[in-house]
Amino acid sequence: MNPEFNSLHQRLARRTFLRRTGIGSVALASLLKSDLASAVSASSATSSGVSAFEGVLARPHHAPRIKRVIHLCMAGGPSHLETFDYKPVLAEMDGKPMPESITAGQPIAQLQGKELKVMGPQHKFIARGDSGLMISEVFKHISGLADQMCVVKSMHTEQINHDPAHTFFNTGTAISGRPSMGSWVLYGLGSETEDLPGFIVLTSEGGGQSQPISSRQWHSGFLPSRYQGVQMHASGNPVHYVGNPEGVGRDQQRDIVDAVSRINQIRNEELNDPEIATRLAGYEMAFRMQASVPELTDMSGETQQVIDQYGCTPGDGSFASNCLLARRLAERGVRFIQLYHRGWDHHGGVKAGVAKTAELVDQGTAALVRDLKQRGMLDETLIVWGGEFGRTPMAQGSGRDHHIKGFSMWLAGGGIRGGTSYGATDEFGYNAVEDKVHVRDFHATMLHLLGIDHKRLTFKFQGLDFRLTGVEEARVVRELLA
Repeated sequence: MNPEFNSLHQRLARRTFLRRTGIGSVALASLLKSDLASAVSASSATSSGVSAFEGVLARPHHAPRIKRVIHLCMAGGPSHLETFDYKPVLAEMDGKPMPESITAGQPIAQLQGKELKVMGPQHKFIARGDSGLMISEVFKHISGLADQMCVVKSMHTEQINHDPAHTFFNTGTAISGRPSMGSWVLYGLGSETEDLPGFIVLTSEGGGQSQPISSRQWHSGFLPSRYQGVQMHASGNPVHYVGNPEGVGRDQQRDIVDAVSRINQIRNEELNDPEIATRLAGYEMAFRMQASVPELTDMSGETQQVIDQYGCTPGDGSFASNCLLARRLAERGVRFIQLYHRGWDHHGGVKAGVAKTAELVDQGTAALVRDLKQRGMLDETLIVWGGEFGRTPMAQGSGRDHHIKGFSMWLAGGGIRGGTSYGATDEFGYNAVEDKVHVRDFHATMLHLLGIDHKRLTFKFQGLDFRLTGVEEARVVRELLA
């Protein structure tokens, strides 16, 4: 047989074999054969010598303030004008033409070329806490966090439609295929858990249009795929195919473990391919998850008081249930946790829509922050709450259009100066005009809290040294920090 054909045949046969053996097969080594487990661990090193659960940084660039990030992503673009950016002048101008001096030549999504009229705030704002932060009446529970929150009112971004805006917020660019911020964090610092992925995503929906969320929002891009986020399902089986095939016993898995491990190690010795190592590490993780995932989602150990605090039925697919699960993930060492709630897209009916969507996320958010604080974990966790962009001060019928020039998000937890607001938009809530914060500035600040200098965390790809904050100027917003 032609040697080249024979080599190709072997490669294809190996891939077919790996696909058919099942996700948990190789990982049985961790429980069945300690010497094989050691071999798998050794073979999971990349050419740079980085193991499956360590980052590329031997130590952080400086003393970290936090261990983990929980990103509560309000997908769809919540209106800052009905949530955290109080604009009394906008109320006075309700129904009047929007000044052309503000909107001329500006990027507008669906209102382009339409008559632009001001829409005043649709909900009352109330001074909350000792700090007196102005927060919308729709947040009955989050408002109780006022003295722990820092509201950034001067966020701005570069993409005006949902999917590219999510991509930009997650990766620092609108170019698809770049690593997400969670992947960058894992690449730099690694994971604190060997029983669960270090980057986990949960989704929920309700309250408005539910724009789809692409899995590329938590993709590893050109980073090794071991740093990719893993989506867990909010109801039903949290992870598909994590169980053993019916009729496959431990002895049979042992045979598969030995065979697949030998094949992978032989091939990896030839190629030193990080993706082979990733596949081995993935099998290892999959088997550990066969035990860790059922334990994670078993809420029988949670008190009724805690469950009532979140206001959910565990496993019901709600945002509140995901918040409870996020706390449990944080306890188990998961480094980066994202909770997407799809329901903030209010092109019409913004008054009722904001109130309804806020009700779905309000109690769970507040419970998560308070629960972490009660357990002594808030000081080592960064909580991020916000969407991919904001909403226009101009009416779109009874709703608001997409807006990128100025919007709000809030932070709480380790290293954050609570009871404060930072930056400002103009009196219409249109342009960020004071202490502007770009998405990349947020990335730089988040990495700083984790002990990472954003300029020094790079990955060489196609001859270039890439980083999360890109080549544009980005700054750590130190004014947000305690």
